[in-house]
Amino acid sequence: MDSNSNPEGKIGVLLVGHGSRLPYGEEVIKGIADIYRKEADHPVAVGFMNISKPSIPEAINELAARGVEKIIVTPVFLAHGVHTKHDIPHILGIDDGHEHHHHSHEHEHEEFEFDGEIIYTEPLGADPRIAEIVKERVKSAL
Repeated sequence: MDSNSNPEGKIGVLLVGHGSRLPYGEEVIKGIADIYRKEADHPVAVGFMNISKPSIPEAINELAARGVEKIIVTPVFLAHGVHTKHDIPHILGIDDGHEHHHHSHEHEHEEFEFDGEIIYTEPLGADPRIAEIVKERVKSAL
């Protein structure tokens, strides 16, 4: 890896989506990642909790292979829910050990090889930039 490509100490970013049999969500998450990559100084990967590929463990392995020592994981969800509070932390191995949700996910038993730090952020939330998108959608429908 080029020493200038990651000035913040080998940080990687993982954007997590839900995953679906339909392509739309996957296309949106990958599109967001492509936009973000243009401005990012660090490797950016996409991983999906269920069905879609790459899985979260595959994406972590991809970042680990690129030499990152810390992965910042951001769920590309609007709000917290069972997936962001329980399922994704469980896949990441950072849950509290109290499994409250017993719905099985295709990728949850996959392994990853990463000994670095994983930082899990909040979902997108009620952000004025999202409200601006809503405003644009409404305006275009008038």
